[in-house]
Amino acid sequence: MDIDGTLDEAYERLHRTGPEFDGWLSNHGPMAVEALVRHGHAHHVHHWLDRYMDRLDEPPRGLSPVTGADWRTALGDPRRLGDWLAFFGREVQERPWRTVLETWWPRLLPGIAAGATHGVIRTGHAVHALLDHADRARLTEFGQALGYWAARWQPVPLTAPAGRAGAAAALAGMVRVPDQSAGINHRLGQLSGLPGWPAALAALRPAADPGQARDLLAEVTAAAAVHYLPNAHGSPVMLVHAATAPMAVLRVLPALPRAEWIASLHAAWAASAAVTAAYAPAEPRPADGLPAAPGTAEEVFALAVRHGDEHVIKLADTCLDVHRRTGRAEALAAVVRSAALIEAPAG
Repeated sequence: MDIDGTLDEAYERLHRTGPEFDGWLSNHGPMAVEALVRHGHAHHVHHWLDRYMDRLDEPPRGLSPVTGADWRTALGDPRRLGDWLAFFGREVQERPWRTVLETWWPRLLPGIAAGATHGVIRTGHAVHALLDHADRARLTEFGQALGYWAARWQPVPLTAPAGRAGAAAALAGMVRVPDQSAGINHRLGQLSGLPGWPAALAALRPAADPGQARDLLAEVTAAAAVHYLPNAHGSPVMLVHAATAPMAVLRVLPALPRAEWIASLHAAWAASAAVTAAYAPAEPRPADGLPAAPGTAEEVFALAVRHGDEHVIKLADTCLDVHRRTGRAEALAAVVRSAALIEAPAG
């Protein structure tokens, strides 16, 4: 079985399951296997799936079809998850996938917090695979990702960047939600009334054109990956998404019209900032108590594979991209810290 065949077989296995399990937890399987294949670990995919799929649920049933006339009322309604999966299953079979993306990206982007940002993350992995080549399994995965995003669509209060700060400084100055006693919906719900939230978002310097937006989005992703290293103890799992969500958007840009790039930057920055505001600790760990990368980027990804947790694998996928772009060793060290703080799966 070649590498492309391994990914498609994995998608076919996963498409017999739903996008969520245990009520609302996200199915990370499609994201993790795409990362495993792309980083040269296709031979681990089916063994990893054998363990992971035991926890997954069957696909959800629909209530009534989503149509072009009523989609707005179904947006963000998790009870319609089955309907949205069916809708996008038809869309990707009947229309070119880039046309579907161009139509639905601006509709879904304001709800980037969907499923704790997993809607956009899964979409980013699907588009990354489609940019290599399109086939039935990858188109189906793209439709599943968009359907999940649409059903869980959730906005965060957005203020466009208008300051002078770079991404690292803006992220370091992010405000924190006051009540961190419950889950992500409770935490994100505090943002609209949080003093300092609009100013914290606006502190990032703006992008004057699509090229600057792409470069600044890469900077945001890198800043979030490096920010994870001293701050991961705030929430080792949830803070992963402060980096993986903007990375997902960055990977979708090549498939989008350039006119969408600035709006994509704004939404991705808001998502990364929101996760940081919701889960960052009161104080970072001192630098002398943090791990260093144990070796090359390939060795760090192999460490993530041996660990086996889907969040460690996804963070490694993002951090290796950041390291390739920037040379920052802290990005690789962030993976090591995630593996130390996140419990490895049994078996």
